[in-house]
Amino acid sequence: MLWGKELRKSGSSDSDWAPALSRPPPQVTGFAEAVARVAARITNSAGGLAPPPPQRPDKPSSTQAVFPSEGPHGHRERMRDRLLERGPDGLADYELIEMLLFFAQPKGDTKPIAKRLINRFGSFGNVLAAPSRVLEEVPGIGRHSVAALKLVHAAAVRLARSEVMDRPVLGNWDALMDYLNIVLARERIEQFRVLFLDNKNRLIADEAQARGTVNHTPVYPREVVKRALELHSAAIILTHNHPSGDPTPSTDDIVMTQQIIDAARLLSIAVHDHVIVGNGIWLSFRKEGLL
Repeated sequence: MLWGKELRKSGSSDSDWAPALSRPPPQVTGFAEAVARVAARITNSAGGLAPPPPQRPDKPSSTQAVFPSEGPHGHRERMRDRLLERGPDGLADYELIEMLLFFAQPKGDTKPIAKRLINRFGSFGNVLAAPSRVLEEVPGIGRHSVAALKLVHAAAVRLARSEVMDRPVLGNWDALMDYLNIVLARERIEQFRVLFLDNKNRLIADEAQARGTVNHTPVYPREVVKRALELHSAAIILTHNHPSGDPTPSTDDIVMTQQIIDAARLLSIAVHDHVIVGNGIWLSFRKEGLL
């Protein structure tokens, strides 16, 4: 890939794009890492960093997703004490899920269910992002449990969105990519979204324009431009996900992007970029010289 290749576009300047184009290729990141970075930025902006929790050298990593045993261990009071004393980093992924299920299941041992979820979906982030109907297929999971998991996922999305809404996104690229990773990286079908910006490149809306299949989403340039006019948007950023995990653009992606650029140009609406989100990695059309 041709990382760092720059192509000037009307409506943007070198200073606008310098923070994004001067960075190295995007690194693989996961849901938990993206949420952690967002939380850290909010903590900094609030007046300082909270002290890190004590480290546990024996803490299992999020990639260790297979549990040979799903038997019960411990009790709820001990788990709450560990959370309050050590912080969330003092708990393994399955233990966080176990505690989330406390709210949905006031009685009983939720640890076997939590391990079952990790075994089925592979990671904390994948559990939260899994479709509701698929979650309900897991033994021990009902509608109340699904609602608890989905509430946390929604909170993570809102937290990330608060870091980019009403702010200039071109100089806040890392926060924007964290947000897109949380929203799109684990979608099972393609979803096409448009970020609508004002004349100062501040994000005023993020909307899903279309949902498709596992490898195709129908997008209509006329509808994209129409919505930009309704929102009085001066510029847009296009984005969609590839459920396969590979963010390499298809021929259809390139053609569709050019059609939207042509339609938007007639109405003096700038298309700053088209970002494809894969499995923890993203690709920028502008960086690749495709705009």
